[in-house]
Amino acid sequence: MSQRRRLLVLAICCMSLLIVGMDNTIVNVALPSIRKDLYVSLSGLQWTIDAYILVLASLLLLSGSTADRLGRRRTFQTGLVLFTFGSLLCSLAPGLGWLIAFRMVQAIGASMLNPVAMSIITNVFTEPRERARAIGVWGGVVGISLGLGPIVGGVLTETVGWRSIFWINIPIGLAAIGLAARFVPESRAPRARRVDAVGQLLVIVVLASLTYAIIDAPRTGWTSATTLGLLALALVAIGTLLVYEPRRIDPLIELRFFRSAPFSGATVIAIGAFGAFSGFLFLNTLYLQDVRGLSALQAGLCTMPLAVMTLIFAPLSGRLVGSRGPRVPLLVAGASMCAGGLMLVGLDADTALVWVLASYVVFGLGFGLVNAPITNTAVSGMPRSQAGVAAAVASTSRQIGMALGVAVVGSVLSSGLAGPLKTGFAAASHPAWWIVAGCGLAVLGIGALTSGRWAFGTAARTAHLFRDE
Repeated sequence: MSQRRRLLVLAICCMSLLIVGMDNTIVNVALPSIRKDLYVSLSGLQWTIDAYILVLASLLLLSGSTADRLGRRRTFQTGLVLFTFGSLLCSLAPGLGWLIAFRMVQAIGASMLNPVAMSIITNVFTEPRERARAIGVWGGVVGISLGLGPIVGGVLTETVGWRSIFWINIPIGLAAIGLAARFVPESRAPRARRVDAVGQLLVIVVLASLTYAIIDAPRTGWTSATTLGLLALALVAIGTLLVYEPRRIDPLIELRFFRSAPFSGATVIAIGAFGAFSGFLFLNTLYLQDVRGLSALQAGLCTMPLAVMTLIFAPLSGRLVGSRGPRVPLLVAGASMCAGGLMLVGLDADTALVWVLASYVVFGLGFGLVNAPITNTAVSGMPRSQAGVAAAVASTSRQIGMALGVAVVGSVLSSGLAGPLKTGFAAASHPAWWIVAGCGLAVLGIGALTSGRWAFGTAARTAHLFRDE
């Protein structure tokens, strides 16, 4: 395959990433408009985001292994069709229940895009240095898409209406479907992995019960029978998963990957970083519009510093990882995200807007740097036959982080809210900002621990386990 064709395949894969990444954040700016139009509670807003993320996180691993078995291009195109059709349905949703259901259709399609596209990239770019650069571009687009979401969402919500945020996916999705059919080569894994139905069911139980417990706890009580029962169910499912998966010949989750310290670190860092980002965005969307009274367009423009820093530092991070490794980007990312959260722990209705925007600059710098090292660390050192599964674990970790970020900060906010959102938000949000800062600190600490010589030694030993697969 020529260099030009390989770059075109990379561009097509990045198109799918762009619409999925934007969809993760574009909805946030429209939340106040959706709440007013469909009469949605705070927990309803959480489910508007988390229903999508939960389905996406639950099916990423299955989609990755299915693509390796049935064909990566075929699975990729199917995902594009479902995501595009789901976006159209979301724009027509007559109520909250329908919107959540159609968001789940979107998520089923989205689960077939990111890990499958990464697997396509790793099989098209076979030379290690060239592959590292391609993965760097991929990681950069992750940050760019997530950063652009609030701005595009604000403009569309203010000028056309909240339903238009889903229209933008349709022309991009249709173009990607046609281009994939023409230019993306079909490929499969040398040996097809068998379906792990029990493992898939256990993953869904873990994520659904944990998220439901966190979101519902402010209403039922943190010590209620419902909350404790759901948390217990999640723990039992996790324990069963840890016992069952090593016994499988083709497990849904390859637990041997976690013997690699960089891989395990990338997984935890992805959860922490994306949890901080989703929580940061959720809180700021409500603060700017419901507390400060800004319009959706004004709120979207206020997040521009975050988007600009992400746009600048996401590609730079990809180049740094390709040339110098993941350590420096991870350390700077963790420190910046922690500092951005700390800047808002004393937030109130009268906080200078300049200070709020400055926190977006600091946080956006860190978030822009964190994506490329996560992806590169997850797949580097792994055999090509395992690239799709490893990339799916990294993508799943991102989505789990985003789901938990919204669930946790939303529940903390709800628990501390005494009165209307406009007057009670500031004080109720202070513990949530500490959680955001703590996630940034975790990125810093784990990044330092898992990017040194010892850690890379464990990665080499782990890759050796798969030499015959």
